[in-house]
Amino acid sequence: MREIICIGHITHDHIVTPDIDLHIPGGTAWYFAWGMQSLASSDSNPCSPYRLITAVGEEDMPAVEQLREAGVRVEVLTSPATVYFENKYGANMNNRQQRVLSKAAPFTWDRLEPLLKGVDRPYFILGSLLADDFPLDVIKRLHEIGRVVVDVQGYLREVVGEEVRATDWPEKEEALQYVDVLKTNEYEMDVLTGENDPVKAVHKLGQWGVGEVLLTLGDLGSFIYRRKEDSTTRIEAFPPKKLVDTTGCGDTYTMAYVYRRTQGATVHDAGRFAAAVASLKLEHSGPFHGTVQQVNALIH
Repeated sequence: MREIICIGHITHDHIVTPDIDLHIPGGTAWYFAWGMQSLASSDSNPCSPYRLITAVGEEDMPAVEQLREAGVRVEVLTSPATVYFENKYGANMNNRQQRVLSKAAPFTWDRLEPLLKGVDRPYFILGSLLADDFPLDVIKRLHEIGRVVVDVQGYLREVVGEEVRATDWPEKEEALQYVDVLKTNEYEMDVLTGENDPVKAVHKLGQWGVGEVLLTLGDLGSFIYRRKEDSTTRIEAFPPKKLVDTTGCGDTYTMAYVYRRTQGATVHDAGRFAAAVASLKLEHSGPFHGTVQQVNALIH
């Protein structure tokens, strides 16, 4: 099985909703690591080895040690600070106001290369949080040695002062030809492609070179498009028992989808698995800590 390597910043998240106000670690890296650990430790079927490459400030190393104590392999690059997000949600949990209070060092090829010697065509999940996290040459080089999975959210975030604003990705048409799997949602899709029709949007992304598109639509489910077959698969959402916190839901969906694909699941089965994992995550703040058995019970 192919190794799964997530590269991304563990963040300091301040989450405010009508019901909660808390400070917790976050970011694609955090949701990936705990989700993978929870699935792998409860799965009777063989699963891929996985690891996390992150960069945090010294003050947030306790979060890294927590992951290591749980059995997650974590490699840390130095950084003068940690990415600090403030996420505020109203009654509609699909919408949020976001501020960035500090940034971490970007992931450059000279820093990553020593950690990737000898890899055998792994999946690279790039947890982009801000537009300058991953330079274009990093995507190109990773594509040469493995399959690149990108959540587009960070590339569409422009930080002005502390405020996060939606912006286009200037290098998108060049960069996306090196992306094997792209995760986006309905808002990002519109900014990225100029299309508000999901089917037209995923086809345009395919024309730009993306091999597979994961398009999540909140409680309306998701679409998975494969360029090679020119096929679109619709995945229904699994309604959560209680909607508590949507932070990290997209990251969790991507993690679970790649997890099942490396086990040989079809696009449809992997999509349903990812949707079920995301639904269970919605019922709690923080990462997914459920089991494969709970996921399968929800699916069936």
